Amino acid sequence: MSGHQARLDAIKAVIDYKPISAPLNFAETPTGELFGANVFSTTVMKQRLPKSVYKSLMKTIDEGAPLDLSVADVVASAIKDWAIEKGATHYAHVFYPLTGRTAEKHDSFLSPSDNGGAIAEFSGAQLIQGEPDGSSFPTGGIRATFEARGYTAWDVTSPAYILENPNGTTLCIPTAFVSWSGEALDKKTPLLRSMKVLNVQARRVLKLFGADDGGMVSATAGPEQEYFLIDRNFYYARPDLMTAGRTLFGAASAKGQQFEDHYFGAIPERVLACMLEVERELFKLGVPVKTRHNEVAPAQYEIAPLYESANVATDHQQLLMLMLDRVAQKYGLACLTHEKPFAGVNGSGKHVN
Repeated sequence: MSGHQARLDAIKAVIDYKPISAPLNFAETPTGELFGANVFSTTVMKQRLPKSVYKSLMKTIDEGAPLDLSVADVVASAIKDWAIEKGATHYAHVFYPLTGRTAEKHDSFLSPSDNGGAIAEFSGAQLIQGEPDGSSFPTGGIRATFEARGYTAWDVTSPAYILENPNGTTLCIPTAFVSWSGEALDKKTPLLRSMKVLNVQARRVLKLFGADDGGMVSATAGPEQEYFLIDRNFYYARPDLMTAGRTLFGAASAKGQQFEDHYFGAIPERVLACMLEVERELFKLGVPVKTRHNEVAPAQYEIAPLYESANVATDHQQLLMLMLDRVAQKYGLACLTHEKPFAGVNGSGKHVN
């Protein structure tokens, strides 16, 4: 098939598109009730943990105090019970290798019992640390490929959450990913270390001015996400988009960066329907998305959250991109988050507020 015919077929498929997703009803379940429904938040912790364990855990979260393994066992049991009530069968240590997206290894809660059956187990040790194979992840050249061992370590400052699938749910635990010798193999570890240094040095300066009240000094961020939504028929007609997430060849656009009429324009109905479902899923995961609008380039849009702890904000940013990808497919769309998918028109940035 010629490229010309492939484009004509793609255009016809776009014209013939029929919605396949059932309409959402925010009146039945308001956003206030949805928000954080799938998050093991401080509110859920307070309800499910003994008072002493809750106070100890909050001291670790708020002040960076060491976490006792006995406390971790109690927390793990509470998280497991909560997750199973939500339909979870597996848990996953979620980490952020140098690929730019999330990685996860799923393990079942079930363990064989002596009588030939199985019981659901989840210990503090399993919560705190995992050991995925690290040989096939990029390392930035800091180690040889055969040094395969990698460790995931629970990031207690970022809440665990439930990720839904039509056939079940998974308990997701945000973690840092390091080598056996302690080198960072991910994006989160340098961030956590920099936040720790910021706290130490900022408090040192505050003491000089007599203003240190004993609390932590933390950074906040609110990364706006720009993205393109294009019909999947056009997407599949372009091998470069499928492989690289951007165009590598093609004719120049009729206009460059002069699409003032698109900026803040009325959002197309199909795109808005997709946005609404993305936001609904993000609300359930406790992501405080606030703003949506058309961007400058054709088929370009933006979603912006409120600012929060920089560490949690980066985790939520990964969830946001994941949901954009997943939900867009339900509406026959492909989401492009590459910073410059099309030459000659505006690219997509992450403006940090």
